[in-house]
Amino acid sequence: MTDSFEEVDFRNETIKRLSASLGAILSLSEEVPEGQSSWIPSESSWSLREIVGHLIDADREIFRIRLDLLLRDPAEEWPSMDPEKWVGERKYSERTLGELLRIFQDERQRSLAWLVSIEDPDWHQGKDISGDPIRAGDLLLAWCSHDLAHVEQICRWRTQSALENRAPFDDDFAY
Repeated sequence: MTDSFEEVDFRNETIKRLSASLGAILSLSEEVPEGQSSWIPSESSWSLREIVGHLIDADREIFRIRLDLLLRDPAEEWPSMDPEKWVGERKYSERTLGELLRIFQDERQRSLAWLVSIEDPDWHQGKDISGDPIRAGDLLLAWCSHDLAHVEQICRWRTQSALENRAPFDDDFAY
C-alpha cells in the first residue's frame, strides 16, 4: 500500500508531536535537583523519577511494541502489561533522575527512528481489544495523548513540589 498524502502528513505530524513532547518532558525535568525528584505529592501519586520511568516503559514496552504488532500482524496477541506494577518492580524511585532522563531520551529517539523507518504503514489496520476496535492510527494518536497527559502530570508535580514547605506563602494569586 502506498501512503497517501494525508497518511504521510499524519505520520510526520505525530512524529513532530512525540518529538515536541520529549523536549517538553526534558525541559520540565532536567533542572529538578536529584533530591527533590524523589518527592511524592501523595500516596496515590508518583515521584518525578517514577513518572519518567513510566514513560520509558511506555515507549519500550507499550506503544512501540503494540504498534509494531498491529502493523505487522494484527492477529498476534499483545504482551501483557502492568505499568503501575512495573514502576515499583523496576525501582525507578531508587535511580537518579539524570539516568532516567537519558534512558527516556534514548528510547524516544529509537521510537522516532522506528516510526520514520516503517515502510508503507496502514494506519487503518486494526484489531479488537476486549471487544473494542483499535486501528494503528488510533494507537499512534493515543501515544501522543499519553505523552501530553504526563507532561500535564509533571507540571502538576512541579507546582506541588514548589509549594511544599513554603509556608506562610501560597500561590492563590496565580489562580
